[in-house]
Amino acid sequence: MSKTCKISNKKANNGYSVSHSHVRTKKKQNVNLQNKKIWSIDKKCWLKMKVSTKVIKSLHKISI
Repeated sequence: MSKTCKISNKKANNGYSVSHSHVRTKKKQNVNLQNKKIWSIDKKCWLKMKVSTKVIKSLHKISI
């Protein structure tokens, strides 16, 4: 499965890990994904989704 949020389509970010001597090594900053059961108003059933924690905090604002 891909590491993307199903609602906001957030993906991993590329960055550098910088040591004390300022040597840079590439790293990937993944999204904080959680499996969540969300009630769908349109379909009137539970949906299992992989969503980011930022979306979980603002679920009441989003109508799915």
